[in-house]
Amino acid sequence: MSRRGLALFAAMSVIWGIPYLFIAVAVAEITPATLVFLRTVIATAILMPIALLRVDLRPVLGHWRWIVAFSLIEIALPWLMLGSAEQHIPSSLAAILLAGVPMVGAIVAVTTGGTDRFGRTGVAGLLVGLVGVAAIVGGDFEASDTLALLQVGVVVVCYAVGPAILARKLGGLPSIAIMALSLALAAAIYLPVALVQWPAATPSVNAIASVIVLAVVCTAAAFLVFAALIAEIGPVRSTVITYVNPAVAAVLGVVVLGEPFTVAMGIGFALVILGSALATRPSRTLPADELGAEVATTIGGVGPAEAG
Repeated sequence: MSRRGLALFAAMSVIWGIPYLFIAVAVAEITPATLVFLRTVIATAILMPIALLRVDLRPVLGHWRWIVAFSLIEIALPWLMLGSAEQHIPSSLAAILLAGVPMVGAIVAVTTGGTDRFGRTGVAGLLVGLVGVAAIVGGDFEASDTLALLQVGVVVVCYAVGPAILARKLGGLPSIAIMALSLALAAAIYLPVALVQWPAATPSVNAIASVIVLAVVCTAAAFLVFAALIAEIGPVRSTVITYVNPAVAAVLGVVVLGEPFTVAMGIGFALVILGSALATRPSRTLPADELGAEVATTIGGVGPAEAG
């Protein structure tokens, strides 16, 4: 890998590892719905002009039904669920649980007619991953967290289905246009809710800074950097950041927010990463372009919205 590739890879590992920390800070003062609106409207203001200058939006608008589906499944629903969950559970726990997205993505790919099929390695990976999830939850579980854990489960499923829509229904279309339109739609959806739930008092500097970082760095800039990373090292190797992001998020949660991190959570995290790697491992040799599409379908970290 070139120095440029390493730099881009390191940047993306951090950019998509920090959202959980900033979400936790923001939702302490801003409702999850308001946060989704602010994040999407700011990112739209940055990406839409770029999309308008670079591409013709008409072909993308011709697939508006799948744009709507992608926006709802990849942005609108999971971002709301994740923000709500982080009001009740540590950001490090949420991030670690989301390490299971590739494993769920592999199941989605198979059950929806993906070209790959589970062999013994894939099945073993799923079992290892499930044990890991059980260890993570068992290491930090309280009755009051049940709803939050279910919300994170919804996020995991959404982040597994979203890339499948992107790869199978929106493949070949300009990705910057897809993202700009999807963010704009999500902002429009949450505008009425944000107006009703707008904070009565001005949020703290930390909360405002968190919103700005989430919108500018973790969404708009992340998309542009990830596109450059794919161009530099290819789509397959780019998805390896999926396994790095949760580790970055967990460390930040523990160090910055003082969140608990148990031995069981550490063991569970390692098992989830191992299980995801085994479950998403191609069972046969694919042409480069097909393999890239397959990975985009089965790995939950290929879109900039996946940063929470």
